[in-house]
Amino acid sequence: MTDVIVIGGGVAGLSAAAALSETVKVTLLEREKQTGYHSSGRSAALFEENYGKPTTRALNRASREAHAALGVLSPRGLMIVAQDHEADQFSADILDMNLSEISMDDARALVPILSSAITRAAHFDGAQDIDTDLLMQTWIKQIRANGGTVQTGAEVSQITKTSAGWRMEIGGDVLTAPVIVNAAGAWADQIAQIAGIAPLGLTPLRRSMARLAAPGGHDLRHWPMIFGPGESWYAKPDAGALLVSPAEEDPVAPMDAWPDDMVLAEGLARYQDAVTVEVTRPIATWAGLRTFAPDRSLVLGRDTADPSFIWCAGQGGYGVQSSPAAGQHIADVVAERTPAIGAEVAAQLSPARFSR
Repeated sequence: MTDVIVIGGGVAGLSAAAALSETVKVTLLEREKQTGYHSSGRSAALFEENYGKPTTRALNRASREAHAALGVLSPRGLMIVAQDHEADQFSADILDMNLSEISMDDARALVPILSSAITRAAHFDGAQDIDTDLLMQTWIKQIRANGGTVQTGAEVSQITKTSAGWRMEIGGDVLTAPVIVNAAGAWADQIAQIAGIAPLGLTPLRRSMARLAAPGGHDLRHWPMIFGPGESWYAKPDAGALLVSPAEEDPVAPMDAWPDDMVLAEGLARYQDAVTVEVTRPIATWAGLRTFAPDRSLVLGRDTADPSFIWCAGQGGYGVQSSPAAGQHIADVVAERTPAIGAEVAAQLSPARFSR
């Protein structure tokens, strides 16, 4: 018997379990043999407050102090670059993200390999890297220090509502708790159906990634993350190499995702058009799933049919940066406290919005 069972060991589940563990006994279940195996461990992980829907931006702002206190942020910066024919989307992007346009001389001082085809650039110095592994390990330590449990290799096979609460079968073991937090990422709708709860229509979208050697042997430590207009591609320095993504959003079933070679090649070609250094064979390639609700805002709160079933889902591409505030909100929901993020934002994140 435990107070709350959290299903899912990515940043969503870990942040919620860590916040919950301050006041209740928590058991977190992760199907894989390690936490953060899927989307959380494959994320480009940038902290940029003006990224995402208004509700996501509210969570981002509310998460900044926690990220800083945990020591997981480091300087990175963000730059959008465009060719002449991309001017309209470029202008829309810098307005939406409140970026400052810079000269091409300044842009090439930041990223010296930009090609002559690039004629516009905008930059924001405040975007920061997030050390996702440190973030997750800190929360795991917090959960355990507070008497909670993190159980990996724990695939849920059956969930039943009884008079004592939720009864859950994991292999040969049985767990019971009055409250479930569904933080199962791409599998969140499937977990809901196992529990007899109506799914929300969450859609996993594949995103592919290639790891390239440092172009031209450059030192990338101080390069910003670079985006094409409309997030048509992006490139991010990472441990001496460069991550390049086509930034695709292709619907797929929940799975251990792998990259589509053709989509990845098309994305690398868009990146190649922006730089002078020839793209070589990737060091590695992979893919992750970014799971969105129909309105692309996170879903945080009690299910309308059964308030003991709590959704922590639909993080999309914003789960890492918004996780401290999202996890705290789940703890506020369970404790029936006034939400720290404010009643208006809480209502916009609630699953009840799909029932109106």
